[in-house]
Amino acid sequence: MTYPLVSFKNVAKNFGKMNAVTNLNFEIEKGEFLAIMGPSGCGKTTTLRMLAGLENPSSGEIRFNNRLMNNVKPHERDTPLVWQSLALFPFLNVQENVEFGLKMRGISSKTRQKKSLEWLEKLEVRELAKRDISTLSGGQKQRVALARSLVMEPEILLLDEPLSALDAHLVIRMQAVLTQLQKELGITFVYVTHSQSEAFAMANRVIIMNVGEISQIGTPKDIYRSPTNQFVAEFVGRNNILSGKVYDIKSKIAFIKTNSGNYNFEIIDQNIELGNTLNYIISADLMNFSLVKPKNSNIVNCKLISEEYIGSMVTLFLESVDGTEFKIQMQEREHSKLNIQNGGKYWLSWSKKNVHTLKQD
Repeated sequence: MTYPLVSFKNVAKNFGKMNAVTNLNFEIEKGEFLAIMGPSGCGKTTTLRMLAGLENPSSGEIRFNNRLMNNVKPHERDTPLVWQSLALFPFLNVQENVEFGLKMRGISSKTRQKKSLEWLEKLEVRELAKRDISTLSGGQKQRVALARSLVMEPEILLLDEPLSALDAHLVIRMQAVLTQLQKELGITFVYVTHSQSEAFAMANRVIIMNVGEISQIGTPKDIYRSPTNQFVAEFVGRNNILSGKVYDIKSKIAFIKTNSGNYNFEIIDQNIELGNTLNYIISADLMNFSLVKPKNSNIVNCKLISEEYIGSMVTLFLESVDGTEFKIQMQEREHSKLNIQNGGKYWLSWSKKNVHTLKQD
């Protein structure tokens, strides 16, 4: 019988009267890159600390290769953790930092030196082996911290927001390094972050947490295109969320009345009935922008409030007459051709096929 590498079954963690996490049920397969994300205080770091053995669950079971780990000490687990602060030893040079774990295991000096230099080479910082930690840049320290964990050749590597202190250009570079390493080594990565861009760029699967519970587990595409509830839709961001009542259904098309207008959407594997009040989303990148009124049944006239530039993408924030906020994303090269102005009135439209209905929270 085969088992998942890690399993959480009905896991809860309490700190006094505070419930940090409740009813965690998920599995991690060998060789996958799993990201755990959510707002501050959602329980993601507590979940990682329980996996590392730094916290014991108040109830439930955590298993590693089907071995019950609830009370196994951190040093008895093969679960190294790369901290947000990196926690490198300032009194040791780069190579000595990487060798530290091997030394604690009683590995010979010759073997330690060989392995540490091999991993510094893989992380492209071998030339820094004799440097003091204090002389390194943020990106160099990040690579040394990774080498120190990976030199132990673990089955799983835990990472707690390891890129949060880096400059934006270094974050992109380190994302590529981490993704390539994980694919080459086949080591399972569990990565805690508050950054959607990091999680979606690197992970095979993502867990979204809220107030100590799992809101959704899925691939980045599943979560982005098909959030299960309003919290996930809002947390992932760049979704237009509309609410209204279904007033007609014809040939698998539902017609819905909202504050900003009457729209329609295609019913796909959903139980939609007349009179249903529901929330639904249209992703910002699936909205169409027009200077003139389009020939579409799903249209709304809006005033442009502001613009946000991130790289080559522009997000426009607009507002309809009733105050409903809309967002649309487009390429900057497309935006630059439009000559639009804040306060101007413009038209948005979308296809009935690009609507996703939400479960009620």
